[in-house]
Amino acid sequence: MRFVPFAVTAAITIAFTAALDRSWGSLPPLGRLLSPQEGFWQNATSISKDYDEEISLPGLKGKTEVWLDDRMVPHIFAENEEDAYYVQGYLHARDRLWQMELQTFAAAGRLSEILGPKLVQYDRQQRRVGMLYGAEQALKVMESDPVSRLALNAYSDGINAYINSLTRADLPIEYKLLNYKPEPWGPLKSALLLKYMAADLAGASNDLVYTNARQLFSMEDFNKMYPDFGDSLDPIIPKGTKYPPASVKAVPPADSVLKAAGIMLQFKEERPDPDNGSNNWAVAGSKTRSGAPILCNDPHLGLSLPSLWYEIQIHTPGMNVYGASLPGSPGVIIGFNDHIAWGVTNGEEDVKDFYLMQFRNGRKQYLFNGAYRDAEQRIEKIGVKGSAPVYDTVPYTVWGPVMYDNTFPDTVSDQHYLAMRWKALDPSNEIKTFLLLNKAHNYADYLAALKYYTCPAQNFAFIDKAGDIALWHNGQYPLRFKDQGKWIMPGSDSSFAWKGYIPQEENPHIYNPERGFVSSANQHPTDSTYPYHMIGDYDLFRGKRINEVLSSKNQITIQDMMQLQNDNTNLFGRTALPLIKAHIHPASMPAALQPYWQILDKWDFQNNPESKGATIFYIMWDHLQELVWDDDIQRDKTPVQMPWEKTTLLWLIRDSSMHFIDNIHTPEKETLSQLVQEAFTFAADSAVALDRQKRLEWGRYRGTNIRHLTRSIVPFGAMNLRTGGGRHIVNATKLTHGPSWKMIVELGPKTEAYGIYPGGQSGNPGSPFYDNAVQDWVQGKYYLLHIFDLKEKDDPAVKFRMVFSKS
Repeated sequence: MRFVPFAVTAAITIAFTAALDRSWGSLPPLGRLLSPQEGFWQNATSISKDYDEEISLPGLKGKTEVWLDDRMVPHIFAENEEDAYYVQGYLHARDRLWQMELQTFAAAGRLSEILGPKLVQYDRQQRRVGMLYGAEQALKVMESDPVSRLALNAYSDGINAYINSLTRADLPIEYKLLNYKPEPWGPLKSALLLKYMAADLAGASNDLVYTNARQLFSMEDFNKMYPDFGDSLDPIIPKGTKYPPASVKAVPPADSVLKAAGIMLQFKEERPDPDNGSNNWAVAGSKTRSGAPILCNDPHLGLSLPSLWYEIQIHTPGMNVYGASLPGSPGVIIGFNDHIAWGVTNGEEDVKDFYLMQFRNGRKQYLFNGAYRDAEQRIEKIGVKGSAPVYDTVPYTVWGPVMYDNTFPDTVSDQHYLAMRWKALDPSNEIKTFLLLNKAHNYADYLAALKYYTCPAQNFAFIDKAGDIALWHNGQYPLRFKDQGKWIMPGSDSSFAWKGYIPQEENPHIYNPERGFVSSANQHPTDSTYPYHMIGDYDLFRGKRINEVLSSKNQITIQDMMQLQNDNTNLFGRTALPLIKAHIHPASMPAALQPYWQILDKWDFQNNPESKGATIFYIMWDHLQELVWDDDIQRDKTPVQMPWEKTTLLWLIRDSSMHFIDNIHTPEKETLSQLVQEAFTFAADSAVALDRQKRLEWGRYRGTNIRHLTRSIVPFGAMNLRTGGGRHIVNATKLTHGPSWKMIVELGPKTEAYGIYPGGQSGNPGSPFYDNAVQDWVQGKYYLLHIFDLKEKDDPAVKFRMVFSKS
């Protein structure tokens, strides 16, 4: 009889064990996750951990040492470049493997494989954009070039050496929570990561929304709503610069009128954050206290944990470079070496055009120059966790992939076929630019490196120890006739194709200017005298503020530059408030609103965390913008672009009776004074409620959330940070977006450099180095960047040593 209870107990135990060893819905196998031997407990890292280590790896050619400083920044000392990139790959994987792989899955349209059916539409979008196709084209060029081939292959081998060393217990916690394992790394994944950045920085296009606007508004109104050049302009290359005539020209077709006129498109393109951009500037020694040039850079991107960037120093016999690297890619992207420093900001140009196609036989043949051509049918197989795969056939035309049709994003039968021509899908080798900059010595080397850079367009600021400063608005820009690329073009006519590219040597640039500095903040690169047509969405007020400060200062120090990077001055508000005051009558306000008018009236135009005036201003301005435009822009399901804030503000200053002020849905004719007063009343009423909740201060009202990359594991993020800054401000911090890496470099006899990013070196939430820099970043602090040489192995900042040797 004793066997019966034993059998029952054994059965229960087996069933319980089996239940804990399988997934239930979105839950991972709880037995493995909770296991003390291999579960999440193994991801906790002691603050007193000893990182000294000797590691034998099969792919090394010689001995490599890595010194870890007090923030776990690795300083690689290798006998050759191949070993340096190999060890960089190993270290990136050790600290950021899950992040690296997730981002390549996102780029390739593979998130459904690990996150399930809810990501199928996202994956279909990525396949139709052609991200994997573009990476494949880029890889062909990368692998044909000896410089990039060596770096990418060695880097991939280092990542795989780390992956092959992992046990289940060693897996990053996200793999355990999502119940999957890393796959081998190859150079294609690095190419995908670079295309992912291209999509973030050069993935915007206004073709669809502008085409709809062309049907709704007159050409006169269209040009005022979406002007090429605004009333107030402070371009990257100073106004008045003399440009030589264009060496090549784009001649428009005989009939360049939009042949698709009359169509209204309901496709809505998912576009990146319009504030993806950056600040950079370089100041000549003639304006600095030390007499040495200073370079500053802070790229503005979506903020996440793990952080986008990874600090590193790489030292070989021919190179000694330090800066921000991109986990998933070899070398340093933004940084400095013994001779030069460089920084990048987004060029903002539109390098994506859409063409209206005429198909027959389904999507198999399309009309082009009077005859039908076969479309290449690319079958995309999308794996789905827990479900059958989803298949999507994407036709490729002479222009590129068919992004939108009657099967995507919806199945409305009367939608049109739109093919996409995007510069990011062309063969290219951007990584070579950075690999060459890593070991550049002077301005000539810098220019040679830039020739390999095509997309996304970037403003490369530069200084060197010889005292040179420069900035190139660099990339491969389509050679277009006037207004080409603003709206959808007929895909059946080759005369609407790009006419080549602006010659690289004729890209806007500036070298050792008399004013003693160069700068860019995503504003227009030139004034209207530049002989080529560039279209894009450009900022204005950040660049004006940077130039205002740099023009007014001499004897500039590193501390001055720290203050400028953290500058919260709101030039947009400073420009807008006189307009607002001209249409407000404080005496007629209800008593309850008077205190909030006083706050706004006395606002010092600083978006500091404690500012209440900043909160009231932005609530008011956003509502005023809606009052002006919503009745004209909101057209059922038809997407139309609201004019940029700078356009609205400058137009209202120029013409306070502009006809869009009137609400087309009301019988009376509204005035600007009415709209301003209504907007303030709305803002004041909102302020009353916020005041009661003790959330009126800018840092509480807006603040910043640095979310975990999954966007869903809230405890792995850093939330409710009381930050200042905002739109149009040098400190461009927003709710989930902002300065992702701040760097200041002074190239004196001994290089002095400072930097910070909002996170930490480790991608492990259980590590003390996961988010250790977040609060210092919020407070505007910086860390001294340690630039070691081999003679400094006893420097007190060196905390640990790793020795890598060939096994």
